[in-house]
Amino acid sequence: MHGRQGPTFLIAGAPRSGTTWLYHLLDRHPDVYMAKPVRPEPKFFLVDELYARGLRHYMDTWFAGAEAYVAAGEKSTNYLESAAAAARIHRDLPNVKLVFILREPAQRAYSNWAWSRMNRMETADFQTALAREEERERTVPPHLRYARPHAYFSRGLYAAMLRPYFDLFARDQILCLKFEDIIVTPGDLASRLHTFIGVTPRPDDTLGLDVVNPSEAGDGMSDRVRRHLRDRYDASIRDLVQLLGPAFEDWISDEP
Repeated sequence: MHGRQGPTFLIAGAPRSGTTWLYHLLDRHPDVYMAKPVRPEPKFFLVDELYARGLRHYMDTWFAGAEAYVAAGEKSTNYLESAAAAARIHRDLPNVKLVFILREPAQRAYSNWAWSRMNRMETADFQTALAREEERERTVPPHLRYARPHAYFSRGLYAAMLRPYFDLFARDQILCLKFEDIIVTPGDLASRLHTFIGVTPRPDDTLGLDVVNPSEAGDGMSDRVRRHLRDRYDASIRDLVQLLGPAFEDWISDEP
């Protein structure tokens, strides 16, 4: 018994960027307790009505039995985009470790659009949807205020979303991972993550663990739209590199 209840780490990130993959990876580790079920996500620190139920309700609902494990955590993807969630987490769990996973923002935006199309929440083509995003965000129905199914561009402005967390938490409490490493070097990513949360690295836990929740077959984004999006993201990505370091430099567009 480890004498504590509640999470030692939280997983969040950009939608369509691999948070569910991280959840299933960690759920394979014998020393890690993952809050269940994976859906619906807890979203305790995000949703006002859930947070009003109190920390004890959160612990009892999601972490009963967690004290028997070395590490315990939950995944609520949209914590990343909420400064209010950052403040609540810091107030209630000041020593928690934070795992964020990000994806090259232009491709993430396209994947998000494809997911919304697949789930019949989007009828517009990608360019039209991007052009209408600000208008739609201003008029999003209350029941979709956290889902934000049409927030394609804005959800890729990672530096601005991460700053509240870096302002509140020590840097050694934060790990930022790349979706692309799930594809290219999954074992290395797993070892980094396991080490960060304090359990024995098990890189082979990635074997047979496919990308979860695919939304598109191939990439239908035109080169022209991709260049336009990457130009729009350029300043934000440069800010991200300043915040996180050179691991994210390959997202900077090198096109004239």
